[in-house]
Parts: sequence; structure tokens; C-alpha cells
Amino acid sequence: MIRRIPIPQSFARLATTAAVVIVGTACDATARQEKVELPRPETAASAASAPHVPAVPDSIARPPQPRVPTPRVVRGLYVNRWAALGQRMWELIDVAKRTEVNALVIDVKDDRGFVLYRSNVPLAREIGADTNRAMSYRRVRAVLDTMRTHGIYPIARIVVAKDPLLAEHKLDWAIKRRSDPSQPWLDKNGKPWLDPHQRGVWQYAADLAKEAVNMGFAEVQLDYVRFPDEKRLVREAVFPLANGRVRAQVIREQLGYTRGELKATGAPLAIDVFGLTATDTTDMGIGQRWEQFVDQADAVLPMVYPSHFAPGTYKLGNPNASPYATIDHSMKDAIRRSTGVPNAGALVPWYQDFTLGPPRYGVEQVRAQIRAGYANGVKSWMLWNPGSRYTVGALAPAILPADTLGPGYGGKTPAR
Repeated sequence: MIRRIPIPQSFARLATTAAVVIVGTACDATARQEKVELPRPETAASAASAPHVPAVPDSIARPPQPRVPTPRVVRGLYVNRWAALGQRMWELIDVAKRTEVNALVIDVKDDRGFVLYRSNVPLAREIGADTNRAMSYRRVRAVLDTMRTHGIYPIARIVVAKDPLLAEHKLDWAIKRRSDPSQPWLDKNGKPWLDPHQRGVWQYAADLAKEAVNMGFAEVQLDYVRFPDEKRLVREAVFPLANGRVRAQVIREQLGYTRGELKATGAPLAIDVFGLTATDTTDMGIGQRWEQFVDQADAVLPMVYPSHFAPGTYKLGNPNASPYATIDHSMKDAIRRSTGVPNAGALVPWYQDFTLGPPRYGVEQVRAQIRAGYANGVKSWMLWNPGSRYTVGALAPAILPADTLGPGYGGKTPAR
């Protein structure tokens, strides 16, 4: 699903339409459309009814694996769980081999709480997080070894607070109802969320991250490092561990703790944040305030999807129809706010490669976002498509040598 950013109700009427997939070389003007069948996800009901299978390693030993060095410039694609399990994984590796893409962000723990492969983390095994069509260790090795052979940077995406599986098994870690603290608060989809105040939530993410790095992932990317984005949370939930702290301080402290836990691995830590955090000076009610998280990670990835900005933002009637201007404004705000913050993380924006309302996104719209980033000295980026189907025609054949030179590019943000 598309990661949500709070937008006014007036903009909520936009309907999701299918993302465009264009397969071909970067210079192929006649690129054809291709549909790739992915394994069908199990429903919550089928997952719940499936017999519990003890999660045991499918390899006697898992020695630490060599990692791909962090590129000076990172350009990546998101790979969802089902794409990773199917033929699409190899197709995306092929895209990286023949274009400027040099990184793939792979779901290691998704927003349902399922882990990609059989895990040795005790809590993951205890709650059965690794039993839903888990990838075999042999396939994990094949994927990561192939990526390393071709110099493709593997990034492990781990969802933190949106984990209904863990929240259902560890009710004491779930956000509680104000009306009845013995019961979990439920979001609009009827699912519980983990309470970001709970240290165990972040320790679990750190343990999974360390395991991923040991298996050969070169970087850890944490998503949903926040509170739920529902206004009713304030009046409906209670947070007994707050101890007077505002939400942004809680997120800052927990990110700092998690980063400390991962320090010994030597792997960079990246965090996904709402795109509007670069412009909004509050914590947006979710605990994400730019100045309080930007120095708690090696890279900060604002999800600056033009479709997620409300009409009138940046004085644009329809930000979705103005991808260049939307990204231009957002990058300027992000760079300005990072300036003066010691040890601010590198800026690596997520760009939109899906359609959500008019116009239909294709080569022109994807390239417009990328060009806007370049104009602001931001040479790294990630493309997001919830189905992991990308507009390959928008990609250049390779990263230009000039893009890898020195920090700044006219701005204050280091190259990455």
C-alpha cells in the first residue's frame, strides 16, 4: 500500500489508480508496458488460521557476510515482500545492472509485521513473524550475493511502530485506549499500533537490523518511526510512559538508542519521514520534527510524493500536477532546515513513481522530480511504487561521474 501522509479532507477524494510500468532501456522511446505477476499475498484471515510452524534456521550456520560499500550517490528502488519472493526480484536486479539505479530497498519487515526470511531473533520466532511464506536462506544468499557481485547496494527496510502482529502478541507494548487501558487502541482499519514509548519495540527493530546486516544487507532503513497519523489519537489513547515528554522528543530518543545499538555493525542507519516534515515546523502530531530527527540518522528520506501535498501547498493549485515545483520547494526547505544542525543526515528523497489522482505519472513526471532534486544539489534519490513496478524509461543509463564529486552541488547537503 502507499504510505500515507496526512492531507486535508478536501484532497482525500483523489482515487488511487494503477501505477504505470514501463520496461525498456533508458533511451528507448518506444518502451513497452509489461505486467509482472507477483505471488498473491495471504489475507490476514488466512495468515491467522495457518498452523504455527516453529521458525528454525534453514542453514546450520550463518557466518557474517561481506557488505557492498556505501556509494557516494545512492539511487534506489523499493522492493516489496512479494516482489522479493518472486521473479520480479531478478528483474529489478537487471534494471539496476543496466541503469543508473545502484540500490534496492527490500522489505525485511513489512507493515503487517512479517519478516522476509526465517529469523534467528527470538521474538520474531516467538510470534511467528517469520512463518508467512518466508524466503529460504539459500534464496537470500542468492539475491544478496548477486547484488554484491554487480555492486548493487542492498538496503533492509524495517517497519517499526506499525506492526499489528507484534502489537497483538505483546499487548503491553501496544498503544492503549484512554477509556479502557487494558485494551489496545485501534486505527481506522481496526489494527493496533505499537507505542513508540516502549523501548522493546525499538530493540526488536534493532535486533532484526543486526541480523539483516549479518546476512549481507549494507544499510538499515527504518520506516514508520512515528505515532499514528490520526487526530483522534489524542483524545482516545493514553501514554503512561510519556513522563512529560513531547512526541518529537520520544522519537528522537528512540532513534538515538537504535542508532547506538547498530553502531557496532558499521552499517549506516536511514529513516523514512513524512515529506511535509521538511516544511511544517510542528511535529505534525506524529512525533516527526525535522530538527529533532535529522541528526539521529546517517540519511533522512522524506517521502515527498507530489500527490500527498494538499492543494495550495507552496501556492500550487495542484502539487500533484506540478512535480518539479513541488520537489523544488521541498528540497529548498529541507536543505535550509538541515543547515546549522551539526551532523545532519544526508538528504535522500523518496520520489513518486505511482499514480494517485490526475495526471497519470510516467516518464515526464518522474524525471521532473529527479531534475528538481538535481537543481538543488540533491543527487541521491529513491523511487517508490507500492507494487514495485517502475517507469524504467525515466532512468538514465548510468550515474554521471560528475555526480559523485564532492559535497554540496550548490547546496549545503553532502552528496551521497
